[in-house]
Amino acid sequence: MFVLRNVGKLLFGSSNQESMIELPQGQLYLVRPLSPKGYSELIFKDSSARIRRTAQEFHYQLVVQRVYEEGEAELLAEEEGDDAEADAESLAAERDEKTFLLDEALHFRVENREGSEKVLAWRDLSGDAGDVYEFVCDPSVTQAQVSQFELIAKQCQYERKYRKPHITASDEDLLQFEFVSQPIPQASPLHSPTLTRSIGSSDSVMSPKPMANSSLLRERLPSPVTTPLKKGKDREMKPPTPAAHPEALEILATEVAELHFFDFPSGAFVLQDAAVTAQVSETGRWQYWLQINSADRDWLGISVVSDINPVFNFEFLSFIFNQFAEDGSAYSWLLRFKDQASLERFQAGLLQALWEQLNEMKWSKIKDKERDYVADAFNDLTMEDPDELERVDEEEEEEEEEEVEDDRAPSEHYDSDEEEDDLESKPKDGEVNKQLAVGYKHDRSFVVRGSKIGVFKHTPNNHLEFSTNISKVQTPEGTLFSPKKVMLHNEDRNLILQKDDDPNKLYRMDLEYGKVVDEWKVHDDIPVVTFAPENKFAQMTHEPTFLGVSHNALYRVDPRVSGSKLVDAQLKQYASKNDFSALATTEKGYIAVASNKGDVRLFDRLGINAKTHIPALGEAIIGLDVSADGRWVLATCKTYLLLVDALQKDGKNAGKLGFEKSFAADSKPQPRRLALTPEHVAQFAYETGKGVNFTPAKFNTGAGSEETSIITATGPYIIEWSLKKVLSGRKAPYLIKRYTDDVKADDFKFGTDKNVIVALPNEVNMVDKARLRKPTRESIAGDLSAAARRSSGRIGTRDSGRYKLGREDVVKEY
Repeated sequence: MFVLRNVGKLLFGSSNQESMIELPQGQLYLVRPLSPKGYSELIFKDSSARIRRTAQEFHYQLVVQRVYEEGEAELLAEEEGDDAEADAESLAAERDEKTFLLDEALHFRVENREGSEKVLAWRDLSGDAGDVYEFVCDPSVTQAQVSQFELIAKQCQYERKYRKPHITASDEDLLQFEFVSQPIPQASPLHSPTLTRSIGSSDSVMSPKPMANSSLLRERLPSPVTTPLKKGKDREMKPPTPAAHPEALEILATEVAELHFFDFPSGAFVLQDAAVTAQVSETGRWQYWLQINSADRDWLGISVVSDINPVFNFEFLSFIFNQFAEDGSAYSWLLRFKDQASLERFQAGLLQALWEQLNEMKWSKIKDKERDYVADAFNDLTMEDPDELERVDEEEEEEEEEEVEDDRAPSEHYDSDEEEDDLESKPKDGEVNKQLAVGYKHDRSFVVRGSKIGVFKHTPNNHLEFSTNISKVQTPEGTLFSPKKVMLHNEDRNLILQKDDDPNKLYRMDLEYGKVVDEWKVHDDIPVVTFAPENKFAQMTHEPTFLGVSHNALYRVDPRVSGSKLVDAQLKQYASKNDFSALATTEKGYIAVASNKGDVRLFDRLGINAKTHIPALGEAIIGLDVSADGRWVLATCKTYLLLVDALQKDGKNAGKLGFEKSFAADSKPQPRRLALTPEHVAQFAYETGKGVNFTPAKFNTGAGSEETSIITATGPYIIEWSLKKVLSGRKAPYLIKRYTDDVKADDFKFGTDKNVIVALPNEVNMVDKARLRKPTRESIAGDLSAAARRSSGRIGTRDSGRYKLGREDVVKEY
């Protein structure tokens, strides 16, 4: 899917330390024409120059950073030992980086000398009169790159001086930041100091090489990927061969734009063609195509589907999207349009194509208010208060400073038939962990693996300790089965189970005895698609009833009634098949129901029509959660999350929730779509060979506590969204942690947003949120060596969290 205006900032972005543009290679000198210290000093023999944003609005930095030669950083690590490695980041900042606030006092200027030498210069404000820094560009740096760098430097100085966006500046306004009348002295190093070395991140090691046919413009984005790791085969990071495009039956949009390609090694969008034609067309029944051509070649053509993850940025007139090749490789592209009108026309055509493809309905047939809702879903709910943005940044820094002593990943092997002395790390039962239920009343988590259930205790120091194993999940008649869905119930003493091949029945497991004690027929003709507690915290009480949905009905299940357990008086059944797929409740018992069609209905009680119907965006909803107070509705789709504000802001029902009162005809819920940036989607796919496929997202929750975070996973990545950052309009407001295996299930520990319980195929782990990191080239690639060592390690004791079950480990009680 896609985002409309102000989704994220490409150049003048909102992420702290965001690199906007870079000159990848050159030498840095300090020239002192009038100083007795010496005329010229070589600071960095090999370095890169970039402009980056600071945490303060309208303030930018000019940064020159030393670039290591291949193997140089590793050699230094061996020379300086572990202490150097521990202090790598601070040493890099102090020794290998020069940072200057981009202010007009610098008198930043550019000069082209004979022999095609290109020089950037600026005052040394802390030095003697006449001292200047000079960055002498490598010959591989083009004039177009230098000109773009100079332009962005002027725009940054304009924003700092006038405290407003550079888009308000005319060409004449930027002329005041030209200081060409001041000649740049020639740098001829008579003295070159010994270069101080340190071990920085791989960002400081990179020295990106210009791509063939693509060196005119580089726009650095936040969180660039690393130098590609070889995952089984070498993969060239160049634009793939374009596919043959189908015949267009109807043209929805045709616009001229620049085409840029995301270069993995440098983490930059690189210009491929200054003038291409981007066309959106209908090619068949509910089939649509995006074709991009220039005068002399076809660049690419892709089907318009949600997996392309489109993102629109109106501030910089840009559209970013993903392309997936047949071998699973992912690429990221950027189109830059000449003006806002062009982008709006293109956006309208792509929006129509994508919505019609997903919903198999003509855009013209839906109501105006539903069109407005769809459009708003892809607008940015930006909070314009800079003090609030700065406060969120400070809180983020404080959180990231927190450390934990241990981050064990206890492995759980449920096969009690294997020998205790078998030291293989993976069981031979052919099963994997697949479901997770986190206790609210007691500090326990339950992990389903085939027909077994592992029980884990939450320790006071926030780790998981293996408690026991329920070795056989079977019906009262003795039929073994693998639960399709589980839910804790009755003060966490019971576990409600569903058998995959019998959707009309549910089973109650007594956890004190570790066996199924009841079989409930819900209804002969109405199956159970999914079920949920009567209210958000009902599992902490003795509440016997709970809710269920079929594909077209919502109802209450009461185990106390005789015969079928469905309560007829509290059944809401629809004549048409709404294809319900997910269910959630608030603390007061308000009900949210979602469907595979992508819409959501809000009820204040059972047996009546929904108070609010949230229109479909297209993708099926596979998971649903609601904040305890009902303010926020969180729906999970395959490639994005949808966060809906259910509070009414105006009209006669102002202050009421959409659960309690219907929204007025001229009003609507305020939605926000949460998605990974296209660059990160491409990086994830490059590392794993897989596209995005989210697990059901959940809020952190606890009685009397406020929801602050959202947790989900895709492939081997845990992803945590900060609610504050989302609402303050941040680009990529999420943190990640990578594992060696795909994450099967995840949830917060009850009562906190600091600890996340993660079920991997053969391990269960409680991870401190402080271990999650911003999506950078290192965090996306992941430190897999340590995890691999753990996975191959020897099985320990019961208390170590790496205990392998023996024959006698069948649960009796807990």
